[in-house]
Amino acid sequence: MVIDTSAILAILLGEVEADQFIDRIADDPVRLVSAANVFEASMVIEARHGAEAGKELDVFLSQIDADIVPVDAELADVARSAWRRYGKGRHPAALNFGDCFSYALAITRREPLLFKGNDFSQTGVPTV
Repeated sequence: MVIDTSAILAILLGEVEADQFIDRIADDPVRLVSAANVFEASMVIEARHGAEAGKELDVFLSQIDADIVPVDAELADVARSAWRRYGKGRHPAALNFGDCFSYALAITRREPLLFKGNDFSQTGVPTV
């Protein structure tokens, strides 16, 4: 599976879906996160809770044995296409920067996407 920033933050912030997301991650041996989404999650969590929260993000990613996937030319190209088609201000899905990279990773790796919210459900990407 590909894990979106929204699912990571829901877990780290103890939101209602946290346990459900943890169970789904535990049930899937494939745990991919785009490097762009790690950066996005770090920005959000550290802005809200300081640098220590960024360390908690690193620990979490290590604990789940996440495979952090670098952004290469192919991933960037698919993310750009996602923004053109589903981006904020262009489509009701309103994908943001990080969403486009999660979408691109799910499409290129043919893995379902774990996320919080309704944005991706309007894109046709396979979901967990």
